[in-house]
Amino acid sequence: MNERGWLTERFEANRTHLRAVAYRMLGSISDADDAVQETWLRLSRSDVSDVENLRGWLTTVTARVCLNILRSRLVRREDSLDVHVPEPVVSREVGGDPEYEALTADSVGLALLIVLETLAPAERLAFVLHDMFAVPFEDIAPIVGRSATAARQLASRARRRVQGAPVPDADLRVQRQVVDAFIRAAREGDFQALLEVLDPDVVLRADRGEILGGSRLIRGASEVAQQAAMFATRTRYARPALVNGAAGIVVFDKGGRPVSVLGFIVARQRIVEIDILVDPSRLRQIDLSMLDE
Repeated sequence: MNERGWLTERFEANRTHLRAVAYRMLGSISDADDAVQETWLRLSRSDVSDVENLRGWLTTVTARVCLNILRSRLVRREDSLDVHVPEPVVSREVGGDPEYEALTADSVGLALLIVLETLAPAERLAFVLHDMFAVPFEDIAPIVGRSATAARQLASRARRRVQGAPVPDADLRVQRQVVDAFIRAAREGDFQALLEVLDPDVVLRADRGEILGGSRLIRGASEVAQQAAMFATRTRYARPALVNGAAGIVVFDKGGRPVSVLGFIVARQRIVEIDILVDPSRLRQIDLSMLDE
């Protein structure tokens, strides 16, 4: 096997790992795939004959690429007040794709990704690499241009923020029962039944992208219940799915075109978060083909 073939083989052996790193860093499958492709391009142009740990080298390169993307995003969004829902990973509840499961392993739910979105780029990188992939701070330090001690402090600050993210109920069947009860109550216009499945401090985020009216952030069971009645008729064409490993639904129109993905965080048998992606341009980036199987 020539050197090019050897590099290709080693890269493909690490692709799933690199994609998982990039998804946690960026909260977008399409951006993660772009970052992994850029890593391949850099590998193909580099002399790695003296690299003893190629997996570590590839992880570092992917992290640098992701850091650049995060910093450029920060510039674009600094004047935006819109709600942003990370691009979810959607799969079937039974017989899911192992590659998709790898993307959402270790409870990488939408709630966690949303908290990660609030972190500074360097904080997010330090937390993701160290806490999720056990990369030593000595290796993280040169990526963020800080000392190992400073990198440790970045991860510590991020960790305190992440600890505030809601932890979903472990039993997926319980999650599905609660979500189904919510959908049923919404369709029937049963306001009291909606209140019974919603946490008093529930948060609803709707990311509409550039759609007229913009995104919405709603807090409180009563306010969310009122909104649920408004989209109840649209759930007629909903299909159950896993959204980042948790019970969710994908809503289609009469023609079978996806119009929204709803992720639910169920904790203590009540819904504490509902995250809705409506942005058509980002919905097109999500692979929903497995729901047709």
